[in-house]
Amino acid sequence: MGLEPRQLARGLWTRPLGLHCARLGDSVTGRDGDARSLAALRRGIECGATLVDTSDSYGHGRSERLVGRLLREFPEALHLVSKVGHLRGSAPHPYAGKRIQHQLEQTLDNLYTDRVDVYVLDSHDFGPQDRYLDLVAEQMRTLRELEYIGAVGLRGPHAPYGAGPTERKAAEDRFAAVFRAIRPDVVWTRCNVLLPVSQVEGEDLVAFTRRHGVGLILASPLAHGLLVGGTGADRLLSGLAGSARDTVCGRLAALHQRFGDAPRWLVRMALRWCLQRAAHAVTVIGFSTAQQVEEAFTGLGPPLSEEELRVWEEFSVTLRSGESPALS
Repeated sequence: MGLEPRQLARGLWTRPLGLHCARLGDSVTGRDGDARSLAALRRGIECGATLVDTSDSYGHGRSERLVGRLLREFPEALHLVSKVGHLRGSAPHPYAGKRIQHQLEQTLDNLYTDRVDVYVLDSHDFGPQDRYLDLVAEQMRTLRELEYIGAVGLRGPHAPYGAGPTERKAAEDRFAAVFRAIRPDVVWTRCNVLLPVSQVEGEDLVAFTRRHGVGLILASPLAHGLLVGGTGADRLLSGLAGSARDTVCGRLAALHQRFGDAPRWLVRMALRWCLQRAAHAVTVIGFSTAQQVEEAFTGLGPPLSEEELRVWEEFSVTLRSGESPALS
């Protein structure tokens, strides 16, 4: 399974390794920070990325604005994913009234475009007794019909740090209920070797989306930098409670003991594992610098062999079988 374009949604064919721009909103501000972020984005396009994943909540729009600057340089080269569901402004809820329409208008202004290819509902909170759920479902379908968006997206099951089986099951059941109401074209979810497997109605999320004819975007394949170390991983670990941090550190130690400490090799295994999981899924990588982007794309190597896939999958199942926090 190579890097040729895949169909993510109706009319949307994109290369399977794209860019996740969450860190653009958190990077150093000012001219130097913008120049570094734009250099990283350009390097991703040069390496072959055609899908760029951002959100109105990444840096309160800063990530979108930087992507918009890039889009002016490569107007025909990019497919755009953005999200809504966390910023509410003066509205009583992020999904209240015409809030989605207003946020999309701001997103389109930020991105310097008149359309996003996938617009993702990034929260499963639709107000008390789901008072906004039917309204949101109707609004998203209308936006798609009017071609302001190409595909309706929905975040996959999501449980916080430290979630046990009961809380994870509740998150999965909640996703299933929202999925039936929204009927999305694409599901966006985090996927890496340290995450618990999401089970929806008796099957894993990859099989569930395939059965429903829904595309899948896999984010955070390197577990927010935990697989390669660095300052980002240190910050994430420092924010965990003691028991959760011990569990994650134990998993990382087991991973390194089994596969070694070479970051480039772990990156290749993690990315190839995601890329080869399903033909209807694309993977987006986080980054802060052009060097990180280049290392990810140029270090992919050939597809994993059946034996490599089997070993990595067996180890990932073992890692994820314990009572440990989902990386969110």
